[in-house]
Amino acid sequence: MPLKILWVVILLSFVNAVSGQTDLVSNEGIVSDLHRANIGKVTFMGQPIPMKDYKEADFLTTFELKDPSDLSIRTFMGNSLTNYLHRLAPDLSADELAKSGNYQFSFLVNGKPIYKENLHPGAGGAESKNTRTVFRVPLISTTNEDSWGRFLWNRFMMSGGEDALTEGKNSLEIEIRPYLNVAELKVGELIATGKLQILVTRPKVDRRQIAIQQLKPKSGLKISSEAYDHAKIEDLNLKIGQNLFKEITSLVVVKNGKLLIEEYFNGADRDTLHDTRSVGKSFASAITGIAIKEGYIKNENQTLGEFYDLKRFANYSTEKSDFTLKSLLTMSSAFDGSDDNEDSPGNEEKMYPTNDWIKFALDLPVNSTRRAGKDFSYFTAGVVILGDILHRSVPGGLEKYSDRMLFQPLGISSYKWQYTPQKVANTAGGLQLRAIDLAKFGQLYKSGGVWNGKRLVPQDWIVSSLSRQVPLPNGFTEYYGYLFWNKTFYVNGKPFETYYASGNGGNRIFIFKDQPLVVVITAKAFNKPYAHSQTEKVVERFVLPAIAAKL
Repeated sequence: MPLKILWVVILLSFVNAVSGQTDLVSNEGIVSDLHRANIGKVTFMGQPIPMKDYKEADFLTTFELKDPSDLSIRTFMGNSLTNYLHRLAPDLSADELAKSGNYQFSFLVNGKPIYKENLHPGAGGAESKNTRTVFRVPLISTTNEDSWGRFLWNRFMMSGGEDALTEGKNSLEIEIRPYLNVAELKVGELIATGKLQILVTRPKVDRRQIAIQQLKPKSGLKISSEAYDHAKIEDLNLKIGQNLFKEITSLVVVKNGKLLIEEYFNGADRDTLHDTRSVGKSFASAITGIAIKEGYIKNENQTLGEFYDLKRFANYSTEKSDFTLKSLLTMSSAFDGSDDNEDSPGNEEKMYPTNDWIKFALDLPVNSTRRAGKDFSYFTAGVVILGDILHRSVPGGLEKYSDRMLFQPLGISSYKWQYTPQKVANTAGGLQLRAIDLAKFGQLYKSGGVWNGKRLVPQDWIVSSLSRQVPLPNGFTEYYGYLFWNKTFYVNGKPFETYYASGNGGNRIFIFKDQPLVVVITAKAFNKPYAHSQTEKVVERFVLPAIAAKL
């Protein structure tokens, strides 16, 4: 046995003897000579390499951060995570440790601590925590490999990493420790660390890409002459041009009902129809309010049993019959469906391949752990049910009714629906509109449902839609209304509460509660972990600061 390896084995035995700790669970042990020689190291690789083929020659020491690219870490440990956690709380069982602890990741750039995160206890799974002494996770993946590592990397980048990794050569260091949070937070000793030199090259940006774009007439909105910080928006334009904010296609700001900013990026212009995905759900909310005003639907407290013979569908129950339209609008219907859980029976990805989305949704059982009307669970299929009810209730069907009662009055003539298998306009999302028309819709809500002196949406419906109807789970201080979200931004300690429509890719319509502002951002970062966080960063760090001093 080589002398270096012998000393590692002796040292590990000594540490265990001194600490008086014995392992709680059996683990996979030292899996190879490569593992034995690199205990305590976080190693880096480009393309994912299977462990059986991995060798020291594959360890990256330098990486060029560019798009697209792949970057993974493979970590070699002397024990499994559960046994490391056992040293922090010897009296807890393996199951208790798995539910309350995980890895703590620290990211340092050029020797300076930038970001620290206690990985959610649910990441990785109990079996992996008990047995694995080597693990690989992608940090950046061109194939969008499903892993908590990609989201961890994104949070690091959005929490200071992007700014810290300046142009040129940078040193990135990752440190991993075990943590446990039961009565108090306990963090163990360092179990692995690794360092990588990262080369950052920013794209050259033409001055014309940075300059504020001239506002054009004939948008349907008057042009504002109010002041704002042009340098802040130019800085944003630069970062979009440098791809620090990725795949953003437009920014539109309306202040006091007038067009203040209209910027387009990445080949988009005013006539581009943007695929805003679930932003379309908020349009379904508006149509519901209009249909109630006109008497085609009594009110949002009507039940599914009033629209469907639910005994014709699977998993019939009186509880399901009593689900209200309001529970569909607030994502609190208690169907056994969650788009945030890929294993959920009602996950939207299981609906799309079927030939009847309504049957898929109404066949679902009730989730007995949820309280109908109280517990939030994001459930796209419920909005499809709502769209079907609208389609069957309003004259001419949903598409023609929406055009006559909403789009035409707003001066929106260029738009495109997607459809369900039954050829009904798809309220789940995918409604494509121009960014300027999305801003008109936001301004309609900001104006209490009135457009050009004519009431389109009842004021009480606007109030209900933009109210905190249901709190979001997991401790977030955010809420959900009638197919609108609610959160608060902070700029220099000042709160900016906003309601917003939101869609995959980073698409948003922000309607600010106490400020005369509507902000639209469109983007094509579909299914990217940074999509929504970068949109919020644009608003919080650039758009609001550019305007806040003038409010």
